[in-house]
Amino acid sequence: MTPREPIAPVTDARRAMPASPRARLAQAEATVRSLAEEHRRVARLNLEWPVARTEHQLRYWRFVRAVCRIAAEAA
Repeated sequence: MTPREPIAPVTDARRAMPASPRARLAQAEATVRSLAEEHRRVARLNLEWPVARTEHQLRYWRFVRAVCRIAAEAA
């Protein structure tokens, strides 16, 4: 595993997003939930590097979710 490799397939930023704004928002929310769950798991295990990676990806996906929410509300 490399630092740039996604933690899980759902967190891969290279995958295509759905066409509709509401579907994109749903996918972003599912990704944030998945990452938050993984972050809690690795934090309980006190794994420093995975905690840092999940925090980094959570920041990115929370931003994506916010942008998707704005687009969904505008649609």
